Amino acid sequence: MLRTTNVLLALMIMAAPVLAQYQSSSQYGTSGIQAPSVSSQTAPAVLPPALRPQVNIPVQATSRFEQNPVLSIPQAFGRQWWLGSEVPPEALISERYLRTQDTLARRLTLKEAVYIAIRNNPGLTAVQLDPIAAEESVKFANAAFDPDLTSQLDVSKSVAPVSSPFQVAGSKAFTTKNYDWNFAINKVSAYTNGTLGITFDNNRTLSNSNFAAVNPSYTPLLEASLVQPLLRNFGWKFATLNVSLAESAQKTTQWNYGSSLNDFIQRIGNDYWGVVQAQENLRVAESALKFNNDLVRVNRISLQVGTLAPIDLQEAQSAAATAEANVYAAEAALKTARAQLRQDVMLNPAGTFVPEDVEPAEAPNPNFIINETEETALERMVQYSPALGGMREAIRTALLQVKFDENQTLPQLNIGAQFGTTGVAGTTPCIQTFSSTSVTNCTIGKTRGAQLPFRGIYGDALERLYSFGFYNYAAVLSFEMPLDNAAAKAALAQARVAYEQSRMQYRAALSQAVVQVESAIANLHAFEKQVEATRKATFYAEQSLHDEQVEFRVGMATTHDLLQYQEELVTAQGNEVQADVGLENARLALWHAEGTLTNIFNIDFQVQDPRVAPWYTKF
Repeated sequence: MLRTTNVLLALMIMAAPVLAQYQSSSQYGTSGIQAPSVSSQTAPAVLPPALRPQVNIPVQATSRFEQNPVLSIPQAFGRQWWLGSEVPPEALISERYLRTQDTLARRLTLKEAVYIAIRNNPGLTAVQLDPIAAEESVKFANAAFDPDLTSQLDVSKSVAPVSSPFQVAGSKAFTTKNYDWNFAINKVSAYTNGTLGITFDNNRTLSNSNFAAVNPSYTPLLEASLVQPLLRNFGWKFATLNVSLAESAQKTTQWNYGSSLNDFIQRIGNDYWGVVQAQENLRVAESALKFNNDLVRVNRISLQVGTLAPIDLQEAQSAAATAEANVYAAEAALKTARAQLRQDVMLNPAGTFVPEDVEPAEAPNPNFIINETEETALERMVQYSPALGGMREAIRTALLQVKFDENQTLPQLNIGAQFGTTGVAGTTPCIQTFSSTSVTNCTIGKTRGAQLPFRGIYGDALERLYSFGFYNYAAVLSFEMPLDNAAAKAALAQARVAYEQSRMQYRAALSQAVVQVESAIANLHAFEKQVEATRKATFYAEQSLHDEQVEFRVGMATTHDLLQYQEELVTAQGNEVQADVGLENARLALWHAEGTLTNIFNIDFQVQDPRVAPWYTKF
C-alpha cells in the first residue's frame, strides 16, 4: 500500500509538464491556442487629440455632395450619356478581393477601439449622413426666397394673304416679323411672404403693311408687380416657418445620430468585453481539461497496478470528454466574439475584405467604483440623453406644424398691385390721310399726310419708357375660402393629434428611461457585490479542491469526490469571469442610460445650429 501511495504521489507531481496532450483546433484561442500575430504597429496607449473622431455635423459637411450650378453643367450633361454612371461600385464583385484577409491583430484599449470604430463602421456612417441630408432640406426651404430669373428670346414670322386692297401695296402677301427679348425676376419676401415681380419685355416688329405707322417699331415694356397675402400665408415670421420646420427636423436627426452613437459605443464596449470574457472562459475550460486529462492518466496507471476500480477510470474519462467538448464550445464562442468585434471596429488599413483582428489590451477593473446616487443619475439622463433630446425637438417640430396648419384655416385674402411703363420708337413713314379734318404734318409727293412723333431707334424707345409718359396700373383685392373649409380643419386636427402624440411619446420614453437608469444602478451595485462574492467563492473552491487532492493522494477520497470539487471550482471561476465582465458592461449600461457615454470617452458631441442665412433670405 505504501508503494502504491508513493507511485500516486510521484505521478501527481509529474502531471503538470506531462499532461499538455490536448491540441486545440482553433487559431484564435489563448494559452494553448494559437492567436493571430500581433502587429508591430500597435496603437499607442493614449491617442493624440487629433485622432479623436469628429462626430459633430458642421454645415459645410454638405459641400462634398454639392456641385457648382454653372461649372458642373458640362459634367452633368456628359453623365447623362455615359452608361457607366448607372453601375454602382458595389455591383462589381471581385473574387480576388473576396479572398483577401488581414491576418494581423492589433492590441487596442477600449477607447482606441471606440475611436477607430466610429470612424470606420459603415453602419454608423450611414446614420451620420441623415443630418447631412436634413441640412439640404434646410437649404431647400430657404430656396423659396431665391430670386427666380427668367428670360426668353424668340423670333417669329408670318406670311398671310392680304385681306384688303389697301393693306399692302404691290403684293398679295401680308408679312410680319417679330423679335422678342424678354426678362423677368420674381422674389418672395422673407419678411412678408409677398411676391415681388419685375418684367422687362422688348419687341421689334417689321411689317409690309401700309397701315403700320411705326415700321419697324421698338416697344419696350417695364412692369413691377406685388402680390401680398393678408390672412392665409401671412403672419409674424410666417414666411420662414417652413425654414424653421426644416431646421427643427435637422436638429432631430442630429439627436437621432447622437442616440445611435450612444448605442454604438455601448455595442463596441460589449463586443470588447465579450472577447475578454470568451478568452477567460476558454482559459478556464482549458484548465479544466488539463486537470481531467491528468486525472485520467493517474487513474489509468492506478488501474494497471491494481489499486483502482475500472469505474473510477471511466468516470475520469467521461469528465475529460465533457471538458474537451466545453473547450470546443469556448473556442467557437471566442471566434464569434472576435469576429463581432473585428467587423464592428472595421480596422482595415490594408483595404482587405476581412479587416484586422482586435486584441483587447485591457482587463476588467473591479476596483473602479462609481459613486453616483440615483437622483444624480436621473438628472444626467434628462440633461444628456440624446434620445430624449431628439424627442423634445420633435415636440417643437410638431408645435410649429400646428402653427402652420392654424394659419391655413384662414381665408385667402390677397392684395395685388401692378404698375408698368412703355415707350415706342422706330421708322415713322408719312401716311396719307383720307379726311380733310385730319391733322397733317408731312407730304407724300403733293399729297398731305400724317407722321407719328416716334421716330428714333431702340435707345429712343428706352428714353420714352423712362419718361413715364405711357403707363398702366392695376390694383386687385382677391378673396377665396371653401364654404366648410374641411381640408384645412382636418389638417389642423391631424397636426394637433400629432403634437399630443409626440408629447405622450416623450412622457412614455422618459418613464422608460427612469426604469433603465434605476435598473442600471441596481445591476451595477449587484455586480460590484457579485465580483467580491465570486472572488471569495473561487478562493474557497480552490482551497477545497487542494484539500481534496491531498486526501485523494493518500487514498482517502474517490475520483467522484475529486471531480465534484473540480466542477465546483470551474463553476466558481466561470462565475467570477462573468461577474468581472458583467461589472464592466453594467458601467456601460449606466452611462448609456444617462446618455453620457460620449463624455466618458472624451467624444465631443454637440448638436450644431443648422441655421444658414443666404443673401436672398435677408429681404
